[in-house]
Amino acid sequence: MTSTFPDISISTDRLVLRPFEEADVPALTAMMNDELVAAWTAIPQPYTEDAARAWALESAPAERVSGHGIDFAITEFLTQRLVGVAQLRHTDWRIRSSELSYVVASWARGEGYASEASLAVAHWLFRDQKFERIELRTAAGNTASQQVAQKIGCISEGVLRNAFIARSRTEDGGWADIRTDLIVWSLLPEDLDGIPGPPADANGFPYPEWN
Repeated sequence: MTSTFPDISISTDRLVLRPFEEADVPALTAMMNDELVAAWTAIPQPYTEDAARAWALESAPAERVSGHGIDFAITEFLTQRLVGVAQLRHTDWRIRSSELSYVVASWARGEGYASEASLAVAHWLFRDQKFERIELRTAAGNTASQQVAQKIGCISEGVLRNAFIARSRTEDGGWADIRTDLIVWSLLPEDLDGIPGPPADANGFPYPEWN
């Protein structure tokens, strides 16, 4: 029997991580057409609204149901604006391990949202889902993503040489593929000792269902 993650939302002081909705599609489209997102991910470019809708409303829910992972829309608590995406992928239910990745909209960078969302996912995965390992992989030149990994307490485990294809703008405005290394990071439950998790709500449950 395949294990699956529950259909839940996670709250922090500033953010709500929840399932994607139809209303997120325009903001998701704009986010994924950003230059840095295009450079450091395999997202198709240009990224259309149809592609965003299909992923948010079909592929993302199917990923959770299949047991392979879970996708969260990262939104601001006060404004409910979409500020990013947090994903768990390549989930191994036997060894209780999953790979974490994140994207933050260009206008929301520099606010610590990636770190805050990643820590919330990590606390939930370790405490509630009883997982034992989170893995991150960052391209060698993606220093911003590496800083997030370090900030949340990840340990660098090594380098996968020539294991990733990044993209760079060409003179004619297109994209050129650039092969590069991947840095592998890990986070274990004990790495979060002393790092506070999301506060509990009035019922003592830190991850209320999204209403």
